[in-house]
Amino acid sequence: MWPAAALVVSNMIGVGVFTSLGFQVDDFSSKGTSLLSGSVFPFILLWIVGGVLALCGALCYAELATALPRSGGEYNFLSRIYHPCVGFCTGLTSATVGFAAPIAISAQAFGKYLTSAFPNMAGVVPNNTEHATALLLVVLITGAHLRSLRFTGWFQTAATVMTIVLILTFIVTGFSFATPQPVTFAPHRADISMPILAAFWGSLIYVMYSYSGWNAAAYIVGEVQDPPRSLPRALILGTTFVIFLYVTVNAVFLYSTPLAHLAGQLQVAHISGEDIFGKTGARLADGLICVGLVANVSGMIWVGSRVTEAIGARYPRLSFFGRTTNKRVPYVALIYQFAIVCVLLFFDPETVMHYVGSVLWFWSFLAVAGVIVLRFREPNLARPYRTWGYPATPLIFSVITIFCLIQNVQDNPGQSAIGAVTVLIGIPVYLWASRGVSLAELRGE
Repeated sequence: MWPAAALVVSNMIGVGVFTSLGFQVDDFSSKGTSLLSGSVFPFILLWIVGGVLALCGALCYAELATALPRSGGEYNFLSRIYHPCVGFCTGLTSATVGFAAPIAISAQAFGKYLTSAFPNMAGVVPNNTEHATALLLVVLITGAHLRSLRFTGWFQTAATVMTIVLILTFIVTGFSFATPQPVTFAPHRADISMPILAAFWGSLIYVMYSYSGWNAAAYIVGEVQDPPRSLPRALILGTTFVIFLYVTVNAVFLYSTPLAHLAGQLQVAHISGEDIFGKTGARLADGLICVGLVANVSGMIWVGSRVTEAIGARYPRLSFFGRTTNKRVPYVALIYQFAIVCVLLFFDPETVMHYVGSVLWFWSFLAVAGVIVLRFREPNLARPYRTWGYPATPLIFSVITIFCLIQNVQDNPGQSAIGAVTVLIGIPVYLWASRGVSLAELRGE
């Protein structure tokens, strides 16, 4: 259970939590939302709402993963719930850009924050230092995952524990040594209308990006011991713990740093660290982010390769993707993913994320809605775990996700259109790969 929970935590704790607050403050200011009351409760509420949404998703995935216990995440779920073609399209998306894009983005962020924490590195690797360190990170972590499944679990747990310790240290020292800002965390009368304002819901998109990864353990069901018991605990405990970390670390940012210093800024943790401890504190904050990104990249490399492996195991024409070593390591899937990440390292991170964001949210929406579909269509299916709060839980997740999908398409129509084309490309590939295979086999029955 613990490596699976660590996988959830590390997949969620990426660069988003350390950068999103600046965009949220800027959104509230640009849309004329008053914060003159001194209350920063709306920002804390944003992270709570985003956390509740992630927890709703985790509760639904816990039911799906224990009722349909095969690795692959949405690829496995959607193949069984809707049609193998739907599952194949989501699997192909995950196998090409779904995980490779976030890995590339986190690796690029790692290079940026590492050179910020250690400016003298430019003298060691003078040409394009950030890109070189990003590539080196992906090479080293992919190499670690190629060793063995046991080593992968150990490495993931160790990196995640180190990240958690450093974040908790930052939270404690921040509240202990920072000069308090004239803000209050208690809700003000003016805050009552915040949840219905455009600024609040527009900022929620950044929070959803930061919480992505709550479904990570569902991709490795086949590698978890006693899934009916361990997997729901890993998903729920991991997600709940990250909610606590996200709310408290953003509270430290708001407690220690003037809002004017945060508005529109990308390096929120760097700025907050500098306000608390000076320039040395800023570099320490950058180092903290680097450690978190090591665990984040490792977690996504682990999860993403298992989707590719699952496709290879079910489609004979793509069986080479399912090849493993004698230690059960899917080496072809890992090398294939590594090659795609290397290409994506040359693209702008923000463009890549908007391109892949809508697609990934859409698949998560279909999977969570599938809990309701499966309850009606297969009421007698064995469900070792049943979603707490059903049907409200999947409905809450579905409604808010649809809103964010619409918002992202409106804000980034070009990237969203390219994402839709990527999905449609999966249909002819599925028709070719599925020849000679029965529908029951493709559905995973």
